[in-house]
Amino acid sequence: MLRKTFRLSEPAITTAPLIVSSPHSGREYDWDFLTATVLDADRIRSSEDAYIDVLLERVPALGVPLLAAAMPRAFLDLNRASEELDPAVIRDLPRGQTNPRISSGLGVIPRVVAQGRAIYEGKISHREARQRIDRVWRPYHAQLAQLMEAAHRRFGQAILLDVHSMPHEAIEGTGSEGATPQIVLGDRFGASAAPDLMDRVESVFVELGFRVARNTPFAGAYIAQTYGRPGDDRHAIQIEIDRALYLDEVRVRPSQSFDEMQRLLTEAVARICAEVTGLRDMAAE
Repeated sequence: MLRKTFRLSEPAITTAPLIVSSPHSGREYDWDFLTATVLDADRIRSSEDAYIDVLLERVPALGVPLLAAAMPRAFLDLNRASEELDPAVIRDLPRGQTNPRISSGLGVIPRVVAQGRAIYEGKISHREARQRIDRVWRPYHAQLAQLMEAAHRRFGQAILLDVHSMPHEAIEGTGSEGATPQIVLGDRFGASAAPDLMDRVESVFVELGFRVARNTPFAGAYIAQTYGRPGDDRHAIQIEIDRALYLDEVRVRPSQSFDEMQRLLTEAVARICAEVTGLRDMAAE
């Protein structure tokens, strides 16, 4: 029997048009996959958005569904299109289009983890790649699409907060005047969420004491591009969190500040719920 490839935590009563997702926090590593990789147990986890799903586990109590991956990003990347196949890691692949993500080894079936470390010694079969997509990618995205449709049908809008974490070294010195951002909000430079919504989400994190940047160095990838259609009242905002705020990045373990970060994230989602509910009520008057 195949294990569940995602976890959906639904509220007793849905109170806001929000969906919160965590597509990169999966940590259920198949034995077959662990025997196929050349990486040890710690390094294979280096591209994982470790414990983001746990940081968000109180969100359903706010009346908001939480969708989280179970399978790890190194096995399959849910924030990529199913067609983003890398011929450098998949055998017998028909010639197709490429892009910078595929070229760097970060297609839907990743070739590398953090710092460019190769996952495999050779390649996997095209059949194996397709089985992973059918088993993991399609069910997750079918569920996410269903949640977005249900929110839009009930509230007249749907707002996806797609939550990730970023290695501290990847953002060090990237902020203005050397102030490294702690939160990076991505809306694909205005393409995936309405400007007033982005303003309100940013203000929530700023009020909670975070340094916030927009779209640099992370603007959002497949999920934001696919589910964010602000002209149809469907919005998607990617939220990247500095791992140093809650994680021992070397040991991939929660740090002493984990509980406080969980409290702040829960408060952030609660305030965003209040903001978007207020906007909806104003529009209805």
